[in-house]
Amino acid sequence: MERCHPSEVYELFVRHMNTPRVAVDNGVCETATLVQVHSARKHGVLLEAVAALSDHGVCVRKGYISSDDGRWFMDVFRVTDATGRKVADADALRARLESSLSADALPPRTPPAAGAAAGAHTLLELVGADRPGLLSEVFAVLHDLRCGIVDARAWTHGGRVAALVFVRDEETGAPIDDAARVRRVESRLRHVLRGGARGARTVLADSAAVNLDRRLHQLLNEDGEAGSRADQAEQPTTTAVAVQDWGERGYSVVTVSCRDRPKLLFDVVCTLTDLDYVVYHGTFDTDGDHAQQEFYIRRLDGRPISSLAERRRVIQCLQAAIERRTSEQGVRLELRITDRRGLLAYVTRVFRENSLSVTHAEIHTRGDMAMNVFHVTDVAGRPADPKTIDDVIQRIGTESLRVDEERWPRLCSTEGDAGRGGGAGIFSLGSLVKKNLVSLGLIRSCS
Repeated sequence: MERCHPSEVYELFVRHMNTPRVAVDNGVCETATLVQVHSARKHGVLLEAVAALSDHGVCVRKGYISSDDGRWFMDVFRVTDATGRKVADADALRARLESSLSADALPPRTPPAAGAAAGAHTLLELVGADRPGLLSEVFAVLHDLRCGIVDARAWTHGGRVAALVFVRDEETGAPIDDAARVRRVESRLRHVLRGGARGARTVLADSAAVNLDRRLHQLLNEDGEAGSRADQAEQPTTTAVAVQDWGERGYSVVTVSCRDRPKLLFDVVCTLTDLDYVVYHGTFDTDGDHAQQEFYIRRLDGRPISSLAERRRVIQCLQAAIERRTSEQGVRLELRITDRRGLLAYVTRVFRENSLSVTHAEIHTRGDMAMNVFHVTDVAGRPADPKTIDDVIQRIGTESLRVDEERWPRLCSTEGDAGRGGGAGIFSLGSLVKKNLVSLGLIRSCS
């Protein structure tokens, strides 16, 4: 009988103890798929679970998070697909969750050298003041420097822009790692972004290993976009965020009330995680196109929010994170075409010449095909003229560029929305979570 080395036995033991248990069931609820995750409580594990759900394209309709304040927690989600039906590929969803969560189940290993990573590309992180035509200028510079764009994502919000662009050498397809060339690329892009040394940064990364949405949130938070937005004249918003104290239990309670949309839960959990807060309990619910969320949190050191400045920072960052993706406004254009050199520089130049401004962009290259999505408005941020959109489509190609008129569907009846009003008020402290804590036996009812 073959004997295992003690280190291998220990690794198998750790894997067995720490590997999260995932269950996906279509038989419990008539209208949704039930997803349950049981795992050792570790900072970031909740975000991994929510990110896996978002990446799979499902919509979280209801759910709760509960921890024993010790080493274990349980997440329960009721999810649907984009059409409001149960998830058809339940096995694929479970496999994605298990794969995402199991990455943290083993002891850390020494990572491979950066240059050895398969599929590695040069990642450009860009931040600056937004202006019409900026993305066109960025892509024109990269084309001039013979940098082929593999994947990219760009967000604009609060007068700022953040972009992640994966590039490779146009001739060889290899990562751009020559120091002199990297400095030249960064210098040209900083001039375009007018952002100084912080405007452009280059790293070597695998596009499959980077959560682009999370990194864009981080870039805009580091840029101070949330705070600068708050300093501007108050603008109407349907996003209500509040932070209250529950001193008896040593929690801070974060409540969010806003319009529901895809990846809303991810944006909130991502922001709390990157601000170094731990979610111990939480509940999220939707009613028609309206969402309510409540989270009981503490800092990593186990203490609740302790100052007015810290409270204000949390509120500002959550509002900004929610509204960044909400601002995917304007006409959604989908481009599917055979990739070629200078394609993005050409397409965005056509947008600029027709006075269209790109508010959000997602760029993907798969094989020899380019699959891109652009959200465009006029230069003043208003809806684009339909005739202008038609002219752009005719110029780029009617078989390649089209208007996507589909929107994320309202998955439930919206009866009662009219009486709610645009920015429904923050619900009372503990109004959602306490019900679950009582039912789980974690606290006693006072009634």
